[in-house]
Amino acid sequence: MTRSGPIALSCGEPAGIGPEIAVKAWETLRDGCPFFWIGDPRHLPSGTPVSEISSPAEASAACASSFPVLPLAFGGDAAKGTADPANASGVIQSVETAVKLVQAGEASAVCTAPIHKKALIDGAGFAYPGHTEFLAALAGRDRVVMMLASEQLRVVPATIHIALSDVPAALTLEGLRETIEITAAGLQSQFGITAPRIAVAGLNPHAGEGGAMGREELDWINTLVAQMQAEGLNVTGPHPADTLFHAAARARYDAAVCMYHDQALIPIKTLDFDRGVNVTLGLPFIRTSPDHGTAFDIAGTGQANPSSLIEALKLAQAMAAST
Repeated sequence: MTRSGPIALSCGEPAGIGPEIAVKAWETLRDGCPFFWIGDPRHLPSGTPVSEISSPAEASAACASSFPVLPLAFGGDAAKGTADPANASGVIQSVETAVKLVQAGEASAVCTAPIHKKALIDGAGFAYPGHTEFLAALAGRDRVVMMLASEQLRVVPATIHIALSDVPAALTLEGLRETIEITAAGLQSQFGITAPRIAVAGLNPHAGEGGAMGREELDWINTLVAQMQAEGLNVTGPHPADTLFHAAARARYDAAVCMYHDQALIPIKTLDFDRGVNVTLGLPFIRTSPDHGTAFDIAGTGQANPSSLIEALKLAQAMAAST
């Protein structure tokens, strides 16, 4: 069953590059990938041909000739490069609106532009570590998983933004199992892969080399992989990470579950830096996002590259068609 409707694009931080890459994405995609932007039209680049809509149903027709905007009134202007806490409530409302519309079936997916956490804390007491945790709370989910995806590679870090020294203690059998299960379910339900193949990276160099370089693989990661194989999942590993990402290796799996942030993100950013997409698995709806931040240093200069946002919108459209 496919999800219908245009994609809901939240505005993100108005002082960052979000508004300008949204317009650039529309100029590239037009009605080939219908979406609408949720935010304050005052924050868009001067000269943008805006079409204010009252419901997502109007977005597809508008996309061919104008930039569809579901308007929200924000508390402040958008001085490029300087976040205004007065806009914090509007940024949060933009995300909440996108989620409500996709949950109501009026939009096919949520795509989120980058936010600036400090501005949200200062202006609205934002209580979440980031976008992903906020979306999980809105969806009523305790556990979600971050995937970075491109045409060449999909990676899922089992631990995210923590110090490398904290990774061994943060990794648990139960947590890694849940990450693999959510990844497999997401590949099936949102990517249309009937029998997903998942490669699990080792934690230590050479996957521990039989205990010579660390014992986590011997003590429990091997056991977990064997258990999940016995349960019918196509899981392999733990594989040495230094041989997991060349072309021949990538052809043998649909996603790689990695043990820490850089082990996952270095290969995908090396292979496809401008077109990587952040996907949240485990939500009851599709969510994608460009794999970059607000880029205050170049906001408003016209230098911002919309490639990652374009790929995020295209991937959301493809996932909706597979769901």
